[in-house]
Amino acid sequence: MRKKVFQLIVDNTAGVLSRISGLFSRRGYNIESITAGVTADSRFTRITIVASGDDEILDQIEKQVAKLVDVRDIRELAPENSVYRELALIKVRTSSEQRQGVISMADIFRANIIDVAPDSLIVELTGDQAKIDAFISLLEGYEILELARTGIAGLGRGTDRVVYL
Repeated sequence: MRKKVFQLIVDNTAGVLSRISGLFSRRGYNIESITAGVTADSRFTRITIVASGDDEILDQIEKQVAKLVDVRDIRELAPENSVYRELALIKVRTSSEQRQGVISMADIFRANIIDVAPDSLIVELTGDQAKIDAFISLLEGYEILELARTGIAGLGRGTDRVVYL
């Protein structure tokens, strides 16, 4: 099993995300993460999907998704030619004595403290999956009350593979 990151440019129409995710569920394909947002041209949406499977399954995913009516472009975002980022919001229970320890770790990871309550902090962290996983593992001695992760958003490096529609 390996992972592949796909970037789709699709028409910005109602139900397009549902049709794409429906294709995955009908075929039994696994989605590790999916993010979507309008592009600079509001007629189109960029969807980033991380899927896992063997080479044959991943090739089938690409071919099946490309056949969908709303899909204008699909391509793999290879790690060596792309930039990936993920956002995580992490609510950590902290006493006043523990607070500085979490803040120090957040500083090391260039994370932001975006909310402080008497008994908790919310940390905002942006980076690749490994960075976020490493930060979460360092919080082992603390109680994570809530965790929200966006999934990967990605773009190819340079201008060679920019899609103009």
